Amino acid sequence: MQLRSDKPVGPVFLTGSVMRHVLVMTSTGAVGLVSIFLAELIDVVFLSMLGDTEIVAAVGYSGPIVFLTVAAAIGLSIATVSLVAPAIGARDLARARRISGSVHLLAFVTAGVLSLALLPFLPGILKLIGAKGRTAELALSYLTIVVPSLPPLASAMVSSSVLRSVGDARRAMHVTLGAAVVTVIFDPILIFGFGLGLEGAAITTVIARVIIMGIAFYSVWRVHGLIEMPSIAGLVLDWRPVLAIALPAIATNTATPIANAIVTAAFAPYGDSAVAGWAVIGRVQPVAFGFVFAMSGSVGPIIGQNLGARNYARMRETFIASLKVVALYTLLAWGVLALLSGTLSSLFKLSGDGAMLLWLYCLWLAPVFGFQGALFVCNAVFNTLRRPEVATVINWSRAILGTLPFTAIGGALIGVPGVLIGQLSGGVVFGLVAIWLCLRMLGEVAGEIRPMAREGGLVREWLGTPY
Repeated sequence: MQLRSDKPVGPVFLTGSVMRHVLVMTSTGAVGLVSIFLAELIDVVFLSMLGDTEIVAAVGYSGPIVFLTVAAAIGLSIATVSLVAPAIGARDLARARRISGSVHLLAFVTAGVLSLALLPFLPGILKLIGAKGRTAELALSYLTIVVPSLPPLASAMVSSSVLRSVGDARRAMHVTLGAAVVTVIFDPILIFGFGLGLEGAAITTVIARVIIMGIAFYSVWRVHGLIEMPSIAGLVLDWRPVLAIALPAIATNTATPIANAIVTAAFAPYGDSAVAGWAVIGRVQPVAFGFVFAMSGSVGPIIGQNLGARNYARMRETFIASLKVVALYTLLAWGVLALLSGTLSSLFKLSGDGAMLLWLYCLWLAPVFGFQGALFVCNAVFNTLRRPEVATVINWSRAILGTLPFTAIGGALIGVPGVLIGQLSGGVVFGLVAIWLCLRMLGEVAGEIRPMAREGGLVREWLGTPY
């Protein structure tokens, strides 16, 4: 199953302005990400119009479970970029097509097995996280519809990663935009028109996932011809390195909700107002910094192609340019948040500690998020250099060591604001550690510095192998 591209597929990131590549890839990725955040917000807005708080609560309980299933797809999409982009950079299109086919098949099969295996455990998981009564029943109904649709979502995410690997940022953006458009169209029809309520929202999610799978797969197969059905030997050859990257990447992506749970628990003793303020910050942040969130999916293909072509100086240039973009955008977003701090507090009807936390974040602490953005960039480098376990260790260290003691000390010293200051301070420490490690790794790959360990240092020598 293979079709050639209408135009030659080539490593587009080996020449031209590195800064331009970073800006184009990140801006198109940001449009897609922000559209997803807005689509999720629209979903909740439509459901809240039903005037049933249990329905909205059911979505809240479903969220962590949905995220954990999506984490598997995220890990496989990261592995796709890490393997396909270097192959394209080395101009080995046959290997790129074969790997693409292997990862698509692996993603679909793995997602199917995972979703089916999870279904019997959903009632117990919902009970474990606190869902009760009718709310638990609604959440179970929602999840029973949404969870089996993981295979098309996983396939769409892998296809999108292939598109980013080849530099087709526009079509990769269309995949995520498609989900937002479908949600806006079908949500009111199914929720209100057919009177399906929460189940209507779940069906909309399934429809969106199937449609974006079609959009993404068409672009990879028809437009670029970057997929072929792998042989058994090809699957055996490809799946081991795919899982070697995907499994640590999945672990990395589960660190963030753990850290957020720790911070929420730290705010809980100060009352509902403080927790509400933290919750609002958690919703404002991804929209305000959507451009920074997109960096992790944008930098990998650029560094990967240049790694395959052994353009080591250009890899370092891409990393430095990405950090500059993070810093400049963070300052811009900070200015906007500072101007809107009062408006946001009124919009979310915050008062007391909640209003104070949002004001503190928008006016003074927002620029500290730049270090988290640097960590996103570093994660992309770690994965592209095939050291995903480093990203896992750094992110889990930040989630635990960079959160528990910092929030505890901050809260003990100055109360509610100290918890938020502590949480962000931990991010600064591990962001700086990640930057240092990235520079060290890039220097080792280029042969500019001596490896830190006897057998290849932080970066193993694998450029001469099929991977």
